[in-house]
Amino acid sequence: MGCWAIGGPFHAGGVQSGWGDVDDAESVRAIRAAIDAGVTFFDTADVYGAGHSERILGQALGSERHDVVVATKFGNVFNEQTREITGSDASPTHIRRACEASLKRLGRDYIDLLQFHINEYDIDRAAEVRDTLQDLTREGKIRAFGWSTDWPERAAVFAEAPACTSVQFQMNVLDDNPAMRRFCDQQNLAAINRGPLAMGLLTGKYDRGGISDPADVRGPNSPDWMKYFVRGKPSEEFLGRVAAIRDILTTDGRSLVQGALAWLWARSGRTIPIPGFKSVKQVQENAGAMAFGPLSQEQVAEIDRLLDR
Repeated sequence: MGCWAIGGPFHAGGVQSGWGDVDDAESVRAIRAAIDAGVTFFDTADVYGAGHSERILGQALGSERHDVVVATKFGNVFNEQTREITGSDASPTHIRRACEASLKRLGRDYIDLLQFHINEYDIDRAAEVRDTLQDLTREGKIRAFGWSTDWPERAAVFAEAPACTSVQFQMNVLDDNPAMRRFCDQQNLAAINRGPLAMGLLTGKYDRGGISDPADVRGPNSPDWMKYFVRGKPSEEFLGRVAAIRDILTTDGRSLVQGALAWLWARSGRTIPIPGFKSVKQVQENAGAMAFGPLSQEQVAEIDRLLDR
């Protein structure tokens, strides 16, 4: 499960980065419901809600729960009081400071997977970040590390280190990422899929309406990189793709959400989708995809044909 949404509102220079208001008690219930449903991987970041997501995840899991994998990220600088992103920093000093702060918020002795959060960081300076993370594994602060990036050439710098075990990248049935899939296969890395539901477009909830909440990253104050929603309105291009493949995704009793997750599992045996949630109901639907398993390769091929790729 992806824990971005449960962080609540935060922003960068007035541009929203969160998913609107949240109910913390419901978030805790949802995390515990996910565990009950068999979920063992939770992905968050220090910047989500300016530290709030990590605190809620730590509260829900408790300090003694080590039968799940907790992944978080670093690289953004933010003010917890104003919930504002104020910059970025990948210096060794900041990495160590951010790691300690995440450990405290999560209430844990170590982080299972610590990920670099700056997608397009200067490739010529990435080795210093990698080496600092490798040092943190030797010190027992983290167990493994990875990079949240959509660029294979950047991920390759991290892959040189023995403790690099994953790459997190954008991928969903509407928006495949074959280059990163091939890279993960070649390097034997876990492929963590952010945006597995296309920021909610693959829930079917927004087929006939948009998002008016100004505190939602998909709403009227959305950032320029938001391609699935444009100023609160779902992209017509991507809606067309959903319509073209809806019948295949919803075969065998799956919901649209469950079909989208099933496609990711069918695309590669190493994919780990991290669908977001704000409620127990959403968690239950997401986790319910496991009962169905992946789509067939014939269904995957038909989706590729319908989407002309």
